[in-house]
Amino acid sequence: MTRKKPLIVVTRKLPEAIETRMRELFDTRLNIEDVPMTREALRAAVAEAEVLVPTVTDTIDASVIEKAGPNLKLIANFGNGVDRIDVEAAQAKGITVTNTPGVLTEDTADMTMALILALPRRLTEGARIIPETEDWLGWSPTWMLGRRLGGKRLGIVGMGRIGQAVARRAKAFGLQIHYHNRNRVLPAVEDELEATWWDSLDQMLARVDIVSIHCPHTPATYHLLSARHLKLLKKDAVIVNTARGEVVDENALARMLEAGELGGAALDVFEGEPAVNPKLVKLARKGKVLLMPHMGSATLESRIDTGERVILNIKAFMDGHRPPDRVLPSML
Repeated sequence: MTRKKPLIVVTRKLPEAIETRMRELFDTRLNIEDVPMTREALRAAVAEAEVLVPTVTDTIDASVIEKAGPNLKLIANFGNGVDRIDVEAAQAKGITVTNTPGVLTEDTADMTMALILALPRRLTEGARIIPETEDWLGWSPTWMLGRRLGGKRLGIVGMGRIGQAVARRAKAFGLQIHYHNRNRVLPAVEDELEATWWDSLDQMLARVDIVSIHCPHTPATYHLLSARHLKLLKKDAVIVNTARGEVVDENALARMLEAGELGGAALDVFEGEPAVNPKLVKLARKGKVLLMPHMGSATLESRIDTGERVILNIKAFMDGHRPPDRVLPSML
């Protein structure tokens, strides 16, 4: 007797290779239009699905999980961050949650390094000159001057996989590596990166030239870079965020950029995505902040790797095994 395939609901369009494989293995309902599902649609999906495959654009909170039917046993997140999933509520209802750690590390680190380079060398400003103006008169020894990267201090907030990958790239560019983390990394890692650990975020922020954020969004990290913390930075320091928008107090950041109290910022993530703080948009038009549309992990390879990891977790679960990337409330 052929075993009935489990019903899988996928909330966003995924790479064709992943969607095809999911259709082969499971009774898969795809989001062909790639329009984010409404809360009503998410509630309907959890009411009948056996597995939900959400993404960062979906909020699977307690009110959604409350509507889960008896068949829903797994939420297999397409992505590493689970800050939009109420893992505790899911566990209380007997629903397992998985994510996809590690698959986005190198691509996000590449994008972070690109932003770290772009700010001091004014790359986006320079890229606009020729196509958007007729004022360029040629090279000048004092025009469009940026700042040298080598020798500057990089302060990494969150020294996990991505933080360490950024540190390796930054060290190759001559940056001095400093970091703040809940726990100190292994001595071998510190030695490799020649990294300095600060148990005090305040102390580190006051000393670095560039801050790069790589911690997850949790209740403990909400507005971790608050107005008070931002004021500890040097006047010419810059901030790069490719983690989660909620980690930075965007209104305080905007005020300081407008007042010239910071050297700049490059943001790939935002508090109210897909909405972007209008104060930041206004500053971007003035060239005071670089805004990217959440492109940190946007490579075809990373999306396929993520999808394959989702499939692995679903197959393991359906075969009666513990999925390799299970997320528990105690891990958050």
